[in-house]
Amino acid sequence: MSIYNSKKPKVFILFPDGVGLRNFAFTLFKEIGEQQGFDITYWNNTVFSLEKELGYPEIKIESTRIHPKTPVINHARKRVELSLSRKRTKDKVYPTYRFPLRWNSIKNIAKSSFVKFHETFSATPKGWKCLMDDMNAAERSTQRYQEVKAQLEEHRPNLVFCTTQRATQAIAPILAAKDLGIKTACWIYSWDNLPKGMTTIETDYYFVWSDLMKSQLLEYYPKTREKQIFVTGTPQFEPHYDASILLSRKRFCEGHGLNEDTKYICFSGDDQTTSPLDQYYLEDTAIAIRKLREEGRDVAIIYRKVPIDFSGRYDKVLEEYKDVITPIDPLWKPMGSQWNQIMPTKEDFTLLVNTCHHSELVVNICSSMVFDFVAHGKPTIYPNYEQPQLKKGIRDIGQNYKYVHFRSMPDYDTSVIWAMNKSEIYDGIKGLLDGDLDPVPITKKWYGIVNKPESPEKASERIWDGIKRIIK
Repeated sequence: MSIYNSKKPKVFILFPDGVGLRNFAFTLFKEIGEQQGFDITYWNNTVFSLEKELGYPEIKIESTRIHPKTPVINHARKRVELSLSRKRTKDKVYPTYRFPLRWNSIKNIAKSSFVKFHETFSATPKGWKCLMDDMNAAERSTQRYQEVKAQLEEHRPNLVFCTTQRATQAIAPILAAKDLGIKTACWIYSWDNLPKGMTTIETDYYFVWSDLMKSQLLEYYPKTREKQIFVTGTPQFEPHYDASILLSRKRFCEGHGLNEDTKYICFSGDDQTTSPLDQYYLEDTAIAIRKLREEGRDVAIIYRKVPIDFSGRYDKVLEEYKDVITPIDPLWKPMGSQWNQIMPTKEDFTLLVNTCHHSELVVNICSSMVFDFVAHGKPTIYPNYEQPQLKKGIRDIGQNYKYVHFRSMPDYDTSVIWAMNKSEIYDGIKGLLDGDLDPVPITKKWYGIVNKPESPEKASERIWDGIKRIIK
């Protein structure tokens, strides 16, 4: 019997943190699900109120206190996974994914010793399973587990769909659902997460961007079976195909103090972990733009910072090069005093789409912004050289490009424009503006490898089709 012959199937969309908002609250994901006949409730563990901000039905998870042991067990679990990958593949990339251990206090010494012990002596499938069991047992012992279980017992959804596999805050809700016999699924949040050992929860089903991610899920988590995996593409890029949110050139420029006739290069900032010297790459781009202006070209820079960077590290560069740089800050909203309480907004999707559309290209250190821009047919320059300010204790950005997810490029040399030294930023911008360089056809092939190539604008529809199959 069809599930639509009775009452609507009820789906809980779990937000353990704010990273899923862009994919599952600010796109048309909810509207598409309702059109397909689902009763959708957001199970909200974040400080962002979906009911107040968007008018969406939500059930708040009031208690956010996980077990004190969970973070350290999860850190050990991640290191064990990376150690297993290193042993299996003989690939030296996996140790580079590790966050450094801290030994600067008695408490940190105890935590780091625990992690190091298990990394050394528990790096087996059995050892990994024991750590997962210990972490799950710790979460089941919390008051929080009892509270989320009571919410599920009251509302009895047909499925809990978790919007990220990374968050320790997701463990108790997913365990409670499984313990009650409620089906569970999760979204693999980012294109780089699987090789990095960032899967914290186990669910009945998994939704991934691409066939590549499906093969990685089967490789890194061999307990998983093909029938548990749905390849859907990602809602992350859907707004780029929504012509209704595009602004005219005149309106976009007037709104941000830009010149309609100027050609803008977007410099998309990165976080301090990925690119600790990012401000100097912005400066190198500004120097290149000044040189092009001296040659008579009407070009300038739009600087879009990474939303959670409030370090002030760019301030000196922005002041010194204000003749060629216009900052357009992302429209994220502080919902609390912590960095992880800075939440995206629906309006920022429109800003991002129009920034891509009205820029000629993007300069960025190794992020997925390359795909946001190629959705508009725009190329990317990846700087890949050391800054003179690099010293011991500061991370070299070149390490990023050695990561597993960059091996998905169909042609490493031509999928983007590489700037292997400072002067090549100038060469790349000039070559792209003149039409002498054109990486876009290869970048589009890369985009089709990391995302579902057919109809990338229909990812949400495919996710709901998968949910329908699970419930039926």
